Amino acid sequence: MALPRAEHPRPQFERASWLNLNGEWDFAFDFSQSGLEREYFLNGDFPEKITVPFCPESELSGIGFKDFIPAAWYRREFALTPEQASGVTLLRFGAVDYECRAYVNGVEAGRHIGGYGSFAFDISALVHEGANTVVAYAKDDTRSGRQPTGKQANQFQSNGCMYTRTTGIWQTVWLEFAPKAYIKKINIIPDAENGAITVTAWLPDGTKGMLTAKASFEGQPEGEAQVAVNGSLAIFTLKVNEKRLWAPGQPALYDLELSLSADTGTDNVKSYFGLRTVNIKDNAICLNGKPVFQRLVLDQGFYPDGIYTAPDDDAFIRDIKLSMSLGFNGARLHEKAFEERFLYHADRLGYLVWGEYANWGYDHSSSIAVGDYLPEWLSLVSRDFNHPSVVGWCPFNETWDVNGKKQDDELLRVIYLATKAADPTRPVIDTSGNFHVETDIYDVHDYEQNVEIFKERYGSLKKGEAFDTHSDRQTYGGQPFFVSEYGGACWNPADQGWGYGDAPKTEDEMASRYEGMTGALLGAEGVCAFCYTQLYDVEQEQNGLFTYARGEKFSPEVYDRIRATNKQEAAIEKAGQ
Repeated sequence: MALPRAEHPRPQFERASWLNLNGEWDFAFDFSQSGLEREYFLNGDFPEKITVPFCPESELSGIGFKDFIPAAWYRREFALTPEQASGVTLLRFGAVDYECRAYVNGVEAGRHIGGYGSFAFDISALVHEGANTVVAYAKDDTRSGRQPTGKQANQFQSNGCMYTRTTGIWQTVWLEFAPKAYIKKINIIPDAENGAITVTAWLPDGTKGMLTAKASFEGQPEGEAQVAVNGSLAIFTLKVNEKRLWAPGQPALYDLELSLSADTGTDNVKSYFGLRTVNIKDNAICLNGKPVFQRLVLDQGFYPDGIYTAPDDDAFIRDIKLSMSLGFNGARLHEKAFEERFLYHADRLGYLVWGEYANWGYDHSSSIAVGDYLPEWLSLVSRDFNHPSVVGWCPFNETWDVNGKKQDDELLRVIYLATKAADPTRPVIDTSGNFHVETDIYDVHDYEQNVEIFKERYGSLKKGEAFDTHSDRQTYGGQPFFVSEYGGACWNPADQGWGYGDAPKTEDEMASRYEGMTGALLGAEGVCAFCYTQLYDVEQEQNGLFTYARGEKFSPEVYDRIRATNKQEAAIEKAGQ
């Protein structure tokens, strides 16, 4: 059996010495949540087999159990060579939903809370040459109000815009091997104007040695920097020989090789970067100093056979290319933190994305709960900071009332401010659609299906103007204006499924709605971006431009009309003004 998801999970931070732990693991449901008391990490009974990294709800896992799973256990063996066991061994998880404890050879290695962030444990003191055992425990409660769960259904069955749940391991698990002095993390800030990058590298305390960085472009050397290291932090600037800017559809990427030489050995990490800046100017979102009209589509990151997890690496490429084939230049990665491999392909294909979080399911009516939310959100901002394709952050989406309680405005403000502090290089939307408190870009969601009404609302907007769908709860402050959800009409000839508003009766009506609404947004001086709902169907939500399996839903003529609308002259003029 071929190893599932065999590719390296972090192309922007890749060591040559690593071991993929995907594949068959022993598995056990823990419906009573008594496995900790029964010490499953020492001698548990694991009657099932599961294929990691697919969640037990998915068909690709080999289990396909779709009811609620309060807790579950995983176990597998791995073998280390003497060389691998001689230095630092890191156990890494791409993501585990929701609370994870990991054990190595019967000893707890660490704990992590949060269903979307990546995390690692140093297990050097727990492993040895030869056979070793890793056990992972996952606890999940989508109905607690304390977990950001995104579009995972809190009812037994999928319903409306809520879909099949994901429990436990849903991204790659792997080991990395490094010398005792090693590179923990890097932060890359591009200076597009001067053709340079500033790199911050985190290292173990007391590290002494030399850190060397080499940049190249398509195999040709582009610059080198070297800095002496004496402590846990190293900061340096590297200037490239020839400045090539990263832009949508023109994704110039430089390769970056980092080498830390110390008494304990040499640690090598491969990465890459793009030279591009994002800023707001004259009510527009600018890339490299020029306004770029963002023609986005909603992408929810669900897959029929893998649920949250793409069946293979090609699935990421397929989704981006499907979107680009219709003239979209990016996507809102909606109510989910996507895998790093998706961002890698967005980087190399020149595709704009907004990094979001899965805030639905979380009770945002009290700032007391900030401890449940902020740590993992900031870890995701840190994880994805270096990707040039990420052009903005959005920690919340549609913060509706919770059991009659309004959102806590200070909670949203604190998380907005913390995001800006963690990353001052990108714009931040506090809560997409509603209800804004403090935001760099003012966006609205509008599923009005009448084209003429939609045109009246948006078609004649000037810079500094907005049509506000929730003016009773939020106040426009002159920011760039973004219609970040619209469309969403159901199309299913069998008259099944769910969508927004009245469904179009013919393909021509469907295409005409798209042309009328999107054309109005493209022609409006006061609109800087749009996001159409959505790229593909998800389970019962049948309002995608493609089927859930990514097949075509319409005749070629409809796709031609969508493509022509997205690429009309108004968009070209806005991108070049």
